[in-house]
Amino acid sequence: MAQHTVNIKNKKAYFDYFVEETFEAGLVLQGTEIKSIRKGKASIAEAHCVFHGKELFVRNMNISEYAFGTYNNHEPKRERKLLLKARELKKMEKKTKESGYTIIPLRLYISESGYAKMEIGLCRGKRKYDKRDTLKEKDNRREMERKDTYKY
Repeated sequence: MAQHTVNIKNKKAYFDYFVEETFEAGLVLQGTEIKSIRKGKASIAEAHCVFHGKELFVRNMNISEYAFGTYNNHEPKRERKLLLKARELKKMEKKTKESGYTIIPLRLYISESGYAKMEIGLCRGKRKYDKRDTLKEKDNRREMERKDTYKY
């Protein structure tokens, strides 16, 4: 079987949120959706997860229409069900009922067995000063690396 190296990341999530815990979830997809993901035509930048009853769904994830799809092509921004264990769902639902917690998709990838998987994070929102601190740390790290490479 051909190796698929699809790895779509949500870089904005690590800037806007503190990631407390991560989970791996399967996705319920249509045929044309998995084909588009394998081509790398998906975006999770604006996506977030919501509960409907006891089930978890991902909203605002954009999977572009499949180029060779016919009349039965999928809707690009429809809600997609996430597959997790019951105890993980209960844990996340309990945490999201607390103030300040939300569930954000961090990464979309194709597993070794060929299934589309999503790494989701239980996150707490950062305030403006937290974001400034993150930027300072990033700049300092970059500056240190620059100094290390220019030693002579």
